[in-house]
Amino acid sequence: MVEKVRYSDEDLEMFRTVILKKLDKARNDYELYKNAITQRDGNDTQDTSPTFKVLEEGAATLSKEEAGKLAQRQQKFIQHLEAAIIRIENKTYGVCRETGKLIAKERLLAVPHATLSIDAKNNRK
Repeated sequence: MVEKVRYSDEDLEMFRTVILKKLDKARNDYELYKNAITQRDGNDTQDTSPTFKVLEEGAATLSKEEAGKLAQRQQKFIQHLEAAIIRIENKTYGVCRETGKLIAKERLLAVPHATLSIDAKNNRK
């Protein structure tokens, strides 16, 4: 039996659909995090009395820091998904960058931006 060196065009289209859905959700989540940082949603302490404002400033700062970290992480995830779309267009999607073998479909459905097979990932540890 000849070993496949790439996924079929039908498989690539299926992966593209999965990735585009995840990309859309990731972009929406990123916007939510950005709004939390910039307080564009209007749910902050700006319209409360000074007493409550002082009590909530510490929590608001911590919340902004957490939202900033989540936004950075989300932005990185978006970049990985966009790179996966480029690999689909180049027809190199799903090929392990270390072994050159196909990454299992199950792994790609769980982690659509994966560039390493499970074996290659385990060997790196």
